[in-house]
Amino acid sequence: MTKPDKQFVRAEVSELARFIASALERAGLPAPDAGTVGGLMAEADLQGSDGHGVIRLPQYVKRIRAGGINVRPDIHVVSEHAAMAVLDGDNGMGHLVVSRAVDLAVEKARACGIGWVSTRASNHAGPASLYVRKVLRHDMLGLYFAVGNANHLPPWGGLEMLLSTNPIAVAVPAGTEPPIVLDMATTVAAYGKVKALAKRGQMMPEGWMMDREGQPLLDPARAGEGFLLPIGGYKGYGLALVTGLLAGTLGGGAMGRDVVDFNKDHVTPTNTGQAILALDLKVFRDPAAFKTDVDRLVRDIRGSQRLPGVEHIRLPGEQSNAKREIYAEAGIPIAAALALELDALAAELGIEPLRSMSPAGTGA
Repeated sequence: MTKPDKQFVRAEVSELARFIASALERAGLPAPDAGTVGGLMAEADLQGSDGHGVIRLPQYVKRIRAGGINVRPDIHVVSEHAAMAVLDGDNGMGHLVVSRAVDLAVEKARACGIGWVSTRASNHAGPASLYVRKVLRHDMLGLYFAVGNANHLPPWGGLEMLLSTNPIAVAVPAGTEPPIVLDMATTVAAYGKVKALAKRGQMMPEGWMMDREGQPLLDPARAGEGFLLPIGGYKGYGLALVTGLLAGTLGGGAMGRDVVDFNKDHVTPTNTGQAILALDLKVFRDPAAFKTDVDRLVRDIRGSQRLPGVEHIRLPGEQSNAKREIYAEAGIPIAAALALELDALAAELGIEPLRSMSPAGTGA
C-alpha cells in the first residue's frame, strides 16, 4: 500500500475483496470460502459499515491461527420442519454460516411463504444488513437477529454486562425507489463503531458509552472502562434481551454469561447465534402492488414537512445506498492507522499488500 496521509487512503472494492480473501486463504480457509468472506467484508466497507469490514481482518486471522475458528466446518441442519430449521455452523466463519442460513430460509419461504432459520455454533458475521439484502434479491422481505460477540451492555440499572449489542435488520423491497433497509444495534452505537473511531483517533459522541460511575465516556481507547448505552433507555435493554433470546437461546446459541468475548479470547468457540426470516411477498399480496405502496409511502415521508433547518428526511438504508454509489466510484476510505496495520499483516502472511488509490483526505 502506498504511504497513507494523516487521514485516509482509498481502495477499490474489488481490490479490498482480493486482499481480504488472500489473507484468509493464507490463514487457512479454502479459496472458495475465503472469496465468499472477502466479498462480504468488502461489501460491508462499501456501504460504510466500517466497523465490520476490513478492520476485523487482523482479528479474524489471529483467531483462525489460534484455532478459535474451524476453517473446514461441516455446516449442517440439526433440526428441520417445513418452514424452519436450525443450522449448526460447526464453529465456521459466521459469514459462511449465515449465508447458508439465508439460502435455506429463502428455499423454505418459496415452499411455505415463510422461512425461519436459526444458527448455532456460528461466529461474528459482519453487518446484519448484508444478509437481509440477500433476501431482497428473491422478491422477499427479510428480517435478521443476532447475538453480539461480546457483552457490552448491562441490564437496565445494573453494572454486570450480560447483554450485547444484539443487532436487528429488516429489508423491505420497493419498486422504483431504493429498498428500505433498517440495520441497527440495540445499543446507541455498535461496538464496531467504537473500534473504528479508536483507529481514527477520534472521540465518541456523548451518549454512546458510560463509565462505571455513571459518567459519560468519550475516549474509545478507554472503552474497556465502561459500557454501551441501550437505545431508548430501558426499552432498548428489553429489545436487546428479546433479540438475544430469539437469535441465541431459541436455536441453542450463547447468551448472557455464556457469550465469549472474541475481542479478548481467540481460542474458545463463541457458539454465536443468529436467525434469518424470509417472507415471500406473493403469499400476502401481489408483489408489484406492495412495492407500489412502499414507493408511495417513501415519497410521502421524503416529501413531508420538515423542521426548520432540516434539509432532508432520510429513509433507513438511504445513507448506505449513497455510500455504495460513492465508494464504488471513488474507492473505499481506509483509516491511516488501519492501513499500516494491514501492511504489517500482509508482510506477516507473505501476501501482496493492499493496493491503494490516491489519498482520500479528510472528506472521506
